[in-house]
Amino acid sequence: MDRTAPLDRAALLAALNQVADPKTGKGLSDAGLVKGLILAPGRAGFMLEVPAADAALYAPVRTAAEQLLSTLPGVAKAQVVLTSEAPSAPPAPGVTRVRKGARIAHDPGAQAGPPAEAERPAHVKRVIAVASGKGGVGKSTISVNLATALARQGLRVGLLDADVYGPSAPRMLGVDGEPGFGPEKKLIPLEAWGLKVMSIGFLVDEGAPMIWRGPMASSAVRQMVHDVAWGSEAEPLDVLVVDLPPGTGDIQLTLVQKLKLDGVVIVSTPQEIALIDARRAAAMFLKTATPILGVVENMAYFADASGARVPIFGEGGAKAEAVKLGVPLLGEIPLDVALRQACDDGKPVSAAAPESPAAQVFAQIAKALS
Repeated sequence: MDRTAPLDRAALLAALNQVADPKTGKGLSDAGLVKGLILAPGRAGFMLEVPAADAALYAPVRTAAEQLLSTLPGVAKAQVVLTSEAPSAPPAPGVTRVRKGARIAHDPGAQAGPPAEAERPAHVKRVIAVASGKGGVGKSTISVNLATALARQGLRVGLLDADVYGPSAPRMLGVDGEPGFGPEKKLIPLEAWGLKVMSIGFLVDEGAPMIWRGPMASSAVRQMVHDVAWGSEAEPLDVLVVDLPPGTGDIQLTLVQKLKLDGVVIVSTPQEIALIDARRAAAMFLKTATPILGVVENMAYFADASGARVPIFGEGGAKAEAVKLGVPLLGEIPLDVALRQACDDGKPVSAAAPESPAAQVFAQIAKALS
């Protein structure tokens, strides 16, 4: 098949009608099941949204649709995400319910597809974002230790702490100071544990609240992306790891629109309440044609005194989501006192204790992404 041929939307939708909706017998397109169709050079994907009770019924349909897409001319990478929602209770008397998924207002900037203006910072070869839809799942812990694990492999690595409302990289890396300016009037990132690091935490006191509206926060993130001397022509950065804030709001959209991402790692804990938000994050990146590199399950288990795994927050949730997304489960990080202590002490476990169980998982993840 010619993987360089231009993708034709109408032809692709017609082809998807070859896969039947098991409930109506119609093709997927005619049944209205092709949501958020994405066409990008070499890539095609969509969301297959069904009632929660029908998720198992449509699992083989998702597989068939993805296999069909992958055979079409111009499609080197196909991705179909099966999503579902639980049925809602009927509204109270006199209450009119807004239908889920109804368009509130048209926003040209929220259209599916890769943003045309997105670009990498100067002298940076690859950009990998670490994201979660929910706070408190250990996304920053993953970001810091992934970056240091990549650096231990001999790569030139940068870490951008883009969580402007809750910057944690300075504490986790044990580094403090004020970035200076280079000859090109660009900020010089601080260095720690073999990383070049930039965080809004270097510019404000640790306890100071960031009382910023969305545009101010987005502007700060843009400056930390493009107004920082991450690398040079002689020594370009091999990879920039971006620690995104939780959610799918202004800052995430600004980064996706302005920063060309080579892929994103989704972080979640095993419990369903975290997975719900992880699905939202995955859907946002799918709509913007950002490759999802894999899923990391944090706090996957606790090893008791005998070494037995105790699944405190449930078991297998992130692995199941990875299967639905058609991406690898990159690693399962244990709930480990030593890992927590290392972050508080400013000594990332990947660098300070590379033989520890958690560090070995981070090394495995870094190897898969390098």
